Parts: sequence; C-alpha cells; structure tokens
Amino acid sequence: MTGSLAFASIGELSTRLRNREVSASRLIDLYADRIGRLGATSKAFITNDIERARARAEIIDQNFDNSLALNGIPYACKDLYDVKGLVTTGGSQVLQDNLAQEDAAAVKRMDQAGAIFIGKNNLHEFAYGATGENTLYGTPPNPYNHSRLAGGSSSGSAAALGFGLCAAALGTDTGGSVRAPAALCGVVGFKPTFGRVSTEGVIPYSWSLDHVGTLTRSAADAGLLFEQLALQHRPGKRTGLDQFTIGIPESFFFERCDSEILDSVDALMSFLRGAGANLKPVVMPSMEYTRTVSLAVQMPEALSYHNRYLEQRGHLYSQDFRAGLALGQCLLAEQYIRARRFIETYRNNMDQVFAGVDVILTPATPVIAPEIGVVEVTVDGHSEPAGNAITRYTSFFNMTGHPAITLPCGMHSEGLPIGAQLIGKHFADEQLIDVAQQIESGYDFELPLPDLECGRGFLPK
Repeated sequence: MTGSLAFASIGELSTRLRNREVSASRLIDLYADRIGRLGATSKAFITNDIERARARAEIIDQNFDNSLALNGIPYACKDLYDVKGLVTTGGSQVLQDNLAQEDAAAVKRMDQAGAIFIGKNNLHEFAYGATGENTLYGTPPNPYNHSRLAGGSSSGSAAALGFGLCAAALGTDTGGSVRAPAALCGVVGFKPTFGRVSTEGVIPYSWSLDHVGTLTRSAADAGLLFEQLALQHRPGKRTGLDQFTIGIPESFFFERCDSEILDSVDALMSFLRGAGANLKPVVMPSMEYTRTVSLAVQMPEALSYHNRYLEQRGHLYSQDFRAGLALGQCLLAEQYIRARRFIETYRNNMDQVFAGVDVILTPATPVIAPEIGVVEVTVDGHSEPAGNAITRYTSFFNMTGHPAITLPCGMHSEGLPIGAQLIGKHFADEQLIDVAQQIESGYDFELPLPDLECGRGFLPK
C-alpha cells in the first residue's frame, strides 16, 4: 500500500484526502521517508523543506478545504524557482548565496491551490543541457536503470517523480527540458503555450524560449496543475477522438529513430485510427537550420542574465556553460535578430500546418535514455551528441511556442520507457490535454513501476 500510494496520481490522492482515507501529514511523512531512503541514489533534490511542509500539512488536516483543487498534494520544483526563505542555486556554485525574498509566481499559485512544497530539484547547471549531468550535485539516474540518464535539464524533477518522491513537480522547458526527461523516465511532461504560465521568479536561461512546465503521473494530473497555473482559462467543449484530425509529419520527426520507438508510436497511431481519429500526413517547415537558430537566440539571452556574475564568479561556472556563454559573446546583434526572424517564420509556417489539423503526433525522443557519461549516441549509423539526440524532436516547439505534451506509450526491450509527443495549436492547451487524457484512458498500455531496489528493470504487474 505504501509503495502504491507514493506512485498514486494527484486525482487518486485528492480523493483519498477528501474522504479522510489519508491525511496530508501522512503523505508528507511518506515522501519524507522515501527521500531519506532514496535521496542519495536518485540525486533528485538539492534542498528539502520537510519541516515547513509538515507544519503546513498539519494546518490543512485541521480544516481541510475541499474547494482547493490541490489541497494537501506534495510537490517539488526545479531549483530555478524562487521559494521565499530558501536559496535558489540554479544547480550551480555561482548562486550559493542567492536567498529568495519572494515565491515565484507559479509557486504562489500552487500554494493558493493548497499544494504543499517539499523541496527543490536538481538540474543541469542553469538548465544548460539535456543530459541532466551536474558535477556539483550529482547526476540523477533513470529510475528504470540507474546506469542511465534521467535526462535534462529538469533531471531532478523527472527523477523525483520516477523514484516516487513527490506527487508532481514543476520544471522549465527551453528546448524540451520538461518533455524529454519525462519521456525517458516514464512520466508525463507538459509545456504550455508560450506565455500562458508566468515565469516570474524563475531564473531565466533564454527568456524568449523558456516555458514553465509540469511533470506528473498522468495527463489528467497535468490538466489539474495547468488549471491552477494558467494566467487565463480557455475552456473548450470536450469531443471524442473521432472528432480530431491528427497530423503525422512526413519527414524529420520519424527519421534516425530507434526502431522500437517507431513501433510503439505506430501502435499508438493504430489505436487512434481505431478510435475514429483522422490521421493526416503533414509537411512541416524545414528543420535544416533549427538547432543553429535556437542556439543563436539561447546563448546571447543566457549571457544577458549571467554577465553580471562573470567578472567576480566566472571561475565557479562549469566548463561547458562557460563555453556556451563565450559563444554568446561571439554572436553579433545582427545574427541574433536574424535568428529571431527565422523563429517568426517558423511560427507562421506552423500556423499554416495547424490550419488543417488539430494536433500533431511525433515520438517524444529518437532514443531511449542514454548511459550516464556517454558523449554520443548512434541511431541508424548516425552519431550525434547525446543531448542533441534527447531534444531533437522537442526543441522546435519552444521556438514556435506551441503547447506540447509527452506521455508514455511503450516499453523498450532494454527495460526503459518510450514516449510519444502531442503538439497543439496556440492557446489550445486544454484541448491538447484532453486528447492526451483520452489516449491515456483508452489506449491499452500501462507503464510498469520501476524496480528501485534492483536499480534495473521494472516490477511485475
């Protein structure tokens, strides 16, 4: 019962809390115990705030408010979010004295909805990287194989969910940093339409590409969190899958991809056809220069924030992030502006694609979780840096700003999760989550829990 409760959805936990089958204090004790036992292995947390969480849980238990959607639900956030009274490190030595004076906007909204903050998650330093490797705080492993990466940059957030250390987590997504680690760890990662959730109080990496995102155990849970975090609500009429046209990209998003991942997404497409959805080939914008364009925006914007620390604390940055900031110094304003114009073109082109479809479906990643420490991965005879591979199918939609969600859709023969990605129209976040929920409830696939004691594989059903 204890193990199953740790991996229960927000929906199930909320029902138990409202029915007084479990108390908020019991949940905090449960997760605190697991963090104590699995924290060193998972490397999921930089900071815990269990005592404050216990105090808040006691208050909630004394006068439980059924009107609060997340009342009593324990959650964590990536250590880019300010939480009043705690240091916001960004996963780096550079900000070891960066004491937050106020809560980030998203943390305030979680608090107002009754959620209980329990700690701050590990990450790739300042969100600069998709592998989640961190020399200062350690590299969070994949819950299904502790020799594999959890992915990044929201590595600790994905590991916290995967190891059963909290009920939900907040991350950030600049090129796939929520969706990709979620897919690799077998949880749901959601990136809303750019601007629909405030980034106030979150250390920026690239202000024009950064999105606040969520990691949850289900698409339904992603919907619950988004309803609380969104600045404005755009409820839509719920319709069945047979009312949707789903676009399948003709190129790039199914290329240089692990064959078992392709098979799992093919099986998902067969389910969608059987459910009455109209699957339609779509021609996407050219992806030839997309990585270059993204980097030409990311690095000058990162430099604009970190320049204030470079003179006095430059030696405290990791070598790879210093190299990235140096790249930002070498890029001309003209090149940055050209990249921004490319992005505007990408957005316009994607709006044209969405004129003929409701949702687009792709694999979440072209690879399963790589080994920790691996530099390059090879698929179909093509080698590329591991971080580039992890985010190859996700980063484009940070530039266009479209909402996107990843959810588990299979298990690889190597015992690791496989994920699919759904992308929606601008500001159609609720519709996108609805499609994901219908897939989740109708598709005949249930992800097994990881065998955390063994450190490899999964538990039998």
